[in-house]
Amino acid sequence: MLKLFHFICLNYVLSSSSFVFSKLPEAYTFLNTIVDFMPVIPVLFFLLAFVWQAVVSFR
Repeated sequence: MLKLFHFICLNYVLSSSSFVFSKLPEAYTFLNTIVDFMPVIPVLFFLLAFVWQAVVSFR
């Protein structure tokens, strides 16, 4: 599981730094960090589901 998480993070870092689809307009450049982090959010919800199941099963 740790190797999979490491692989996902490594691919995200490599793809976000070397391959850019488009740039935000100048008025929205302060949102760059949020936009870069947004693709990771579904993965965090997926991991949260596993943590929630672990907590519920130990009751």
